[in-house]
Amino acid sequence: MTSRILPLELIDKAIGSNIWILMRGQTEIVGLLRGFDDYVNLVLDDAVEYSPDPRTGEIVKTELKSEILLNGNHVAVLVPGGTGPPDDSMAASS
Repeated sequence: MTSRILPLELIDKAIGSNIWILMRGQTEIVGLLRGFDDYVNLVLDDAVEYSPDPRTGEIVKTELKSEILLNGNHVAVLVPGGTGPPDDSMAASS
């Protein structure tokens, strides 16, 4: 029989490693996962945000210098071990 893993167990295993987060909308964040709660609110260190500039549409890369808390209501996809947008994507080219 195949063993099952619950979503929160998977996130728990990712604590202390990088995680790639696709937010609702067009924002993506990559950072070191420090913790989370049952609502999937996430605490990250060394985070980098990729988001489109509203005027030009170009992807802007912003290094977030402090520990951040992401509201779980805005998280669409989590990629444990992810390093961010692929090198050939629009986000990585900025």
